[in-house]
Amino acid sequence: MRKSRFTEAQIIGMIKEQEAGLPTVEVCRKHGLSTATFYKLKAKYGGLEVSAARRLRQLEDENGKLKRLLADSMLDNAILKDLLGKV
Repeated sequence: MRKSRFTEAQIIGMIKEQEAGLPTVEVCRKHGLSTATFYKLKAKYGGLEVSAARRLRQLEDENGKLKRLLADSMLDNAILKDLLGKV
């Protein structure tokens, strides 16, 4: 997955600027991103504080690791079943 060029703190700062009354177009122009990207980030990080956003990132990373571990163990089980079936 591509790493964002903005940190969670920067993203939350942009969202708070827009919520404070600055037009979305101005926020996007100031930070160099499209309005579509801004609204996608707002959907993900809107209403979060910086600490909650960091926790969200940690949980997403941990979830990815657990999914890879599960996939590896399922592959090992399938290989073992295939070998036992041939014996």
